[in-house]
Amino acid sequence: QVQLVESGGGLAQPGGSLRLSCAASGTIFAINSMGWYRQAPGKQREFVARITHTGFDDYAPSVKGRFTISRDNAQNAVYLQMNTLKPEDTAVYYCHLAQESAQYWGRGTQVTVSS
Repeated sequence: QVQLVESGGGLAQPGGSLRLSCAASGTIFAINSMGWYRQAPGKQREFVARITHTGFDDYAPSVKGRFTISRDNAQNAVYLQMNTLKPEDTAVYYCHLAQESAQYWGRGTQVTVSS
């Protein structure tokens, strides 16, 4: 089993920044990718960004140019730097890890963008 623990959520003003972190622990041996999804109230969970073990990254169009994903392979950690935040970025953000055929999720961290 793999456990994912997110941190770094909170309240930010429009145009502000937040940095999310996710640490993975447990039976880790062949991570394919780590990433972030989010779910706003009344909406389905949606993809935000991911990064592979080799460093390839991709983003949802709504966050590209504003968010940056990075990872520390030695620490089995992934980060999401969120800049120029908008009210529509308000959601619970979930860390995701893909390892072989298995997928794992964190419990989520709340991000609220409001003035």
